[in-house]
Amino acid sequence: MLLTYEYRLYPRKAERKRLDTMLWHGRMVYNFALEVCKNTYEATGEQIKPLSLWQYFRDWRNQLTDDERLLNASGLQQILRRLDKSFAAFFRRVKAGETPGYPRFKGRDRFNSLEYTYSDGCKLHVGEKRTTLYLQNIGDVKVKFHRPLPACATIKYAVIKRKVSGWTVCLQLEVPNVALVANQKPDVGVDIGLLRLLTLSDGTMIDNPRWLRASLVKLRVSQRRLSRRIKGSKRRGKARHQVALLHEQVANTRKDFWHKTTHHLVNTYGVIAIEDILPRFMLANRHLSLSASDAGWGMFRQLLERKAANAGAQLMAVNPAYTSQTCSGCGTVVPKDLSVRVHECPCCNLVLDRDQNAALNILKSAWIEPSGANVQETPLPRSLRSSLIDQGE
Repeated sequence: MLLTYEYRLYPRKAERKRLDTMLWHGRMVYNFALEVCKNTYEATGEQIKPLSLWQYFRDWRNQLTDDERLLNASGLQQILRRLDKSFAAFFRRVKAGETPGYPRFKGRDRFNSLEYTYSDGCKLHVGEKRTTLYLQNIGDVKVKFHRPLPACATIKYAVIKRKVSGWTVCLQLEVPNVALVANQKPDVGVDIGLLRLLTLSDGTMIDNPRWLRASLVKLRVSQRRLSRRIKGSKRRGKARHQVALLHEQVANTRKDFWHKTTHHLVNTYGVIAIEDILPRFMLANRHLSLSASDAGWGMFRQLLERKAANAGAQLMAVNPAYTSQTCSGCGTVVPKDLSVRVHECPCCNLVLDRDQNAALNILKSAWIEPSGANVQETPLPRSLRSSLIDQGE
């Protein structure tokens, strides 16, 4: 199992300057390798892999002086592998009939990370009072070691990132797989929405914080200030930094919320049934695209899958069709517009919140025989479920 732990770095002024120079060299290598691959294909029709250019870049690096040779040889190889992955993803999208997205040249603001093979020019030193990260040709950089690493973890790679708020290091860990034991906690169905982010089948409702909309006032002020600045001036650079910092704060707040919410779900429930839904149709609607992007449903699904696997909970993704229209009490289809927020069944007289009714239907659609799998994309037949949990009646 792979995990990623992120820590804040506090480089000194001289160290920041050398880190920026390393990123500049890495960007030049990436762009030059992309240019060679592109020109070779246009001239000869032959596809070459960026990693095959390693010998050329190795000789180029050896010709540099000690002050210029900041980029580690392992880091140089990882840059070529990154471009290899970009081309592999491009050809995969071509074969799948999707929008290809040819690898693009990186501007100075679009290349912000370097990857190291751990123990090859990169080493973490954990002390009682001070923790540092040694980087070849940089030195020991102070680390805010806010949480310890798992005792059985092995560090495989380290990714140095330059963010708007500062520098960070992402340690990619390999942790031994633990035998999963299904817990005996209650089952729950989860309905996602925009009015309320989550509505659970047991009646719990989690409101939508609307992180981006709550920051729109500050963002508008900052963006108006940016629009008045002269292009190329230092004041414009400061204004751009302020806008980017606000967006990063919104993203961090959203990520923190979903981490805490998914942690609570997997530690409270044994089987979690969610809708197998992609919000692309909402992103295409100009009235809903901002709210759908702000909700971060993709992040919720990704974190829930990962945390469920670690907690022994079982995650089920079911077909969302007619979950809001069907009565959870008797199964009658009761058509209703999106503006109708209360479900009223004329057959069984069940009156229930619309989203909770959908959550109960999602839970019923996920009746499965407990197994070792933690994420089941296609629900098994209902006959495999031994008992009915009827929370709507």
